[in-house]
Amino acid sequence: MEREPKFTVGTQYKTRGKHPHICTIIDIHKTYNIAGELVKLRYVSTHELLRQTIVDSDVCETTVAMGVMLL
Repeated sequence: MEREPKFTVGTQYKTRGKHPHICTIIDIHKTYNIAGELVKLRYVSTHELLRQTIVDSDVCETTVAMGVMLL
């Protein structure tokens, strides 16, 4: 499953739901098994809520892809 991430650090996307937020990707986490194969790829993103920075460290690629289309 060796592949490159579709989105880069700095990409902005909008969350879905009743109160959407504009999020920014700040990091990419890759998880490998003992054989050195990529088994999981997740994005770390931030958004502002009540003047505080909220960090979400488990954002999948589909969430970002759907949100980029909404911008």
